[in-house]
Amino acid sequence: MINEVIKKNGINYGVIIGIASALITATIYAVDLSLFTAWWMGLLGIAISITISIILMSKTKKELKGIFPFKEAFTTYFIAAVIGILISTTFNIILFNVIDPGAKETVNELMIKYTVGMLQKFGTPASAINETIAKMKANSPYSTIELIKGSVFAIVFSAIFGLIFAAFFKSKTTQE
Repeated sequence: MINEVIKKNGINYGVIIGIASALITATIYAVDLSLFTAWWMGLLGIAISITISIILMSKTKKELKGIFPFKEAFTTYFIAAVIGILISTTFNIILFNVIDPGAKETVNELMIKYTVGMLQKFGTPASAINETIAKMKANSPYSTIELIKGSVFAIVFSAIFGLIFAAFFKSKTTQE
């Protein structure tokens, strides 16, 4: 059975992470679709998620009076991460496939232009660039299937990251 503090905090902070991610996406959508290709926007999203996760782990450890074994620390983080990813993915599916399907095509074109520019800077041969363009046109990153695939990858990545977080936040053993 999961400790109530772990469950409550995991769910609450998962919702916070999901809403924050949805708000970032909605803001980018409202301001300028080309921001979806800006590397620093990705870093901003990651920084916000890490900050919320640190607050989650610190608060949970404090509420458990410092007794925060590795398993419980991992469980706390993982619950929050999965809920956040599911909320974010659901929002993206609704935004790009129900509300404004044209936006996913625009973003895909912007990503293709950005990728072509980067490949040209690195001196990539034209044949490789053309192959990359064809692959990118075939798989829209904001289609429902691609968003679901991305969420599965994000959950796996979060599990790995959660192991690191749990190791850092777990309570120290008294046996030495």
